[in-house]
Amino acid sequence: MSAPETIWYDELPTPIGRLRLVADAQGLREVWFESGRHQKAPAPHWVRDAAKLAFAREQLEEYFAGARQAFALPLHPLGTPFQLAVWQELARIPYGATISYGELARRIGQPQAVRAVGAANGRNPLPIVLPCHRVIGADGSLTGFGGGLPTKRHLLSMEQRVAHGDLFAAP
Repeated sequence: MSAPETIWYDELPTPIGRLRLVADAQGLREVWFESGRHQKAPAPHWVRDAAKLAFAREQLEEYFAGARQAFALPLHPLGTPFQLAVWQELARIPYGATISYGELARRIGQPQAVRAVGAANGRNPLPIVLPCHRVIGADGSLTGFGGGLPTKRHLLSMEQRVAHGDLFAAP
């Protein structure tokens, strides 16, 4: 029996609470919210190592400071081919913009798969980096988000302020 692959993790304080960053040798694998609905504890064989996550920490800190609008990170999310297609499309949603679940389904060439797209979006292992918070209801309403709707609202508001050159305006 071979040893399990090495997984590193670290935690990052942010304006929306602590994030847990998880990576393997291929790249960033997961970002967990402190109190997210898919929260789980690190596995016993995982290694806490800030240096191994410095590449992601730096870019996330820049994002929250309003200095980064796109991430340039090696990513290694694990999912089905359908989920991976949805998550890849999330990365194409421009900073400060939002789209509907229906539009996301159209963009991956499966306009009838709105519910499946919603489910895949809800299982996104790399929120913020793959910006699932930019997907909203067809009527413009904020819908479910792993970090909670107040967090989704905060991220969208922050991006709007930065996109319009007003980072220091009240949220």
